[in-house]
Order: sequence, then structure tokens, then C-alpha cells
Amino acid sequence: MNARIFLVILSCALSIATGLVLSRGKGTGDAVKRTRPIIGLSMDTLKEERWIADRDLFTQQAQALGADVLVESANSDDTRQLRDVESLITRKVDALVIIPHNGAAMARAVEMAHAEGIPVLSYDRLITGTATDLYITFDNIKVGELQARFLAEKIPAGGKLRLIRIYGAKTDNNARLFKQGQDNILQPLIQAGRVEVVHEDWAEDWKPENAKKITNAAITKVGQGIDAILASNDGTAGGAIQALIEEGLAGKVLVTGQDADLAACQRIVAGTQTMTVYKPLTHLARRAAELAVKLAQRRPIIVRDETDNGVMPVPSVLLDIVAVTRENMRESVVKDGFRKEQDLFSK
Repeated sequence: MNARIFLVILSCALSIATGLVLSRGKGTGDAVKRTRPIIGLSMDTLKEERWIADRDLFTQQAQALGADVLVESANSDDTRQLRDVESLITRKVDALVIIPHNGAAMARAVEMAHAEGIPVLSYDRLITGTATDLYITFDNIKVGELQARFLAEKIPAGGKLRLIRIYGAKTDNNARLFKQGQDNILQPLIQAGRVEVVHEDWAEDWKPENAKKITNAAITKVGQGIDAILASNDGTAGGAIQALIEEGLAGKVLVTGQDADLAACQRIVAGTQTMTVYKPLTHLARRAAELAVKLAQRRPIIVRDETDNGVMPVPSVLLDIVAVTRENMRESVVKDGFRKEQDLFSK
């Protein structure tokens, strides 16, 4: 174990060192004259509540640490996100943080940044196919395992679970990691005949309306004999639940989620959604801001994990997660201050 950690630390040191060498190129003189480093934050979208919170928390923490943040949002458009990155590079940011719409497409963005001596932090979603400097996320395989294990524990003795699986966006590497984690738990149960997947599909761009279409298609295909929907996040869970409401099945079918969105937590309290995976976004955003500031200042960073992005093991910071139900809502998201009790529980 110690050898593996040493190699990961060495890998990170080399990556940061590479960024340090590159930083002597174009733009360094401007950076030296600044009293505050500038961090570019390139976001996939701001159309979801979750990402608005990430932006605000990240910006607040970076500012508290003495840095300024320039934010661009691409509205889930790869071409636009590349233009956003070009704009941030032109504005001579000292470090770049990217939340990619498409992890593979953003490899070009990393290469453009490195050509100008700018280190890149991949935020929550992995950028693949290039030498990304650093990656911060939650253990996304574990997210899928928590979702699937929750459903596995609901299988009646001697019975089986009829399941709809709704994956995320194919362009998001995290969606594949969630599926991998789910498969780790479900495949043995499927082979044993305890779980039957009656329908499955990918929800393009994580859109709730696409999840609703998938659920509608499943009900048309197999009727109302459905026990559970394994939705990979709260947005897709909400779309699936809308279809269940139309069929009079809301509250009768188990539904998973992820992100602890306010609407999802309210649905869990109301009984139409069954669980969500709480990823302490405050911790993620603030830790990412700390790392981004260190990258901008060319300070050393030591990490203990790595993630294969198809080209290299990317030095990674992996944060813990929590499965949330109605029973532990107060002890998790409310206690952390992520949600307010008065927004969830009626008096």
C-alpha cells in the first residue's frame, strides 16, 4: 500500500512539475505582477440547482483564499465549452478548473491550457485522453454501489425485484462509473434470478424529460408490474417519478437518486422518492478551490489516489458519500447545513 501511495505522490509531483515548467511561457509575466491569482472555472451547465451551488461555494472559498474567479458556462455544448476555455486562456488565468460536458472532448481544452503554461483541475467529472494535472470527485463507483445495494436490501425473501435502470449521459464518464458500481452489486443478483431488469437506457444530457420518456417506454413495454427504478441522479429520478405519477404508481415504486437536490429531499420526505446519495458538495467545492489556488500559485500538492483516464493515472482526491433516506435526513443533509429542516419537514 505504501508503495502505491508513493507512486501516486510521485505522479502528482511530476504533473505539477510539468505545469511549473510550462508556466514560464506566455502569460507568466502578467501573473507575477498580480497581487491575486486568477482561476478560470469552465462549467458544463448552470441549469441545475446543484451546479449553481458548486459555482457559488467554489467562488466564495477561492476569494477567501486570496484568488479571483472567472466563470463561464457552456450550456452543455462541447463547442461552446472549448470557446469558453479559449476565452479564459486569453484572459491569462493562472489555473483552469473544468467541469466537462464531455470528458473526451475537453482533452483539447487541457492541451490548449498546457500550451500556455496553465495547469488544469478536472472537477467532479473526469477529463479523458490527456495528461490532466489533477482530478477531484467523489468515489463514483461507490455511488453506484450504494444505490444498487439499497435496492438489493429491499428484495423480498424468496422473491425478485423487477427493475428499470436509467443511466446518465453517455458523454459523462461519471455516468459509466455509476453504472459500473451498480453492476458490481446487481450482476450476481441478476444471474441468481433475484433481479430482473425489465428496461434500461441512457438519459441524454441527464435531462429529466429524457428519464420520463424512458420510464414511459418501460411501462408501455411491461405494464405496471415494476418494483423499482434505479435512477442515477435526482434529476432523472424526478423525471421518472413524473411518469409514475401519471400512472398512479408514485410512492409504490422504489426510486433511487443522487445529489440530495432540494426537490429530491422533499420527494423522499413525501414518499415518492426512496433514497438519494448525498455528496457533500460544500466539501467538494471548497476543497477544489483550495487545490485550484495551490495550482495557480504553483505550490506542491500531495494526493493518495489516482484515476485511469485512458492515457495516464491522474492524481485524484476522492471524497466520501452518504446514502440518505427519510430516516437519516436530519442526521445527514440537515445536520451538515446542506438543507434546512423547515424546507423538508412540515410542522
